[in-house]
Amino acid sequence: MEELAGAFGSSASLALRLGQTVFSSSSLFFMCLELGFYSYTAFCYFVTVMGLVILWSITLLVVDAYSVFIQSLPIQRRLIVIIFFGDMIMSYLSLAAACSTSSIVDLLLEAGESNCPPKLCDRYQLSAAMAFLSWFLSSVMRVVPQ
Repeated sequence: MEELAGAFGSSASLALRLGQTVFSSSSLFFMCLELGFYSYTAFCYFVTVMGLVILWSITLLVVDAYSVFIQSLPIQRRLIVIIFFGDMIMSYLSLAAACSTSSIVDLLLEAGESNCPPKLCDRYQLSAAMAFLSWFLSSVMRVVPQ
């Protein structure tokens, strides 16, 4: 069977997982620099989802690294189904979190500087942009049943 680019256990999948981990970690970092995000439910949701995405990505990054560098793992259909649905759920959650965060930041910017200082809103926008990049990398993932 021909292997697709980004298939689980390949070096492309390892690179995509590494990028997803870096972008979601930086997104969480930029959001948590200021503790004022607790005032908004969308930002709290965003932090929770990015935490879950980081855990999911690191777990699969380790499995991909083991598969690429140490030995090829036998791919089982049950494992592929779990990874497929996990990726799909994490992808939807991260897209929803990034969209809600960017819309709240836009709403705060329209309301004026009294609600969101420019430096803080810029950080929130950067955090949402990193989350969109993380979502994009998770939507590129391919799981190939064998």
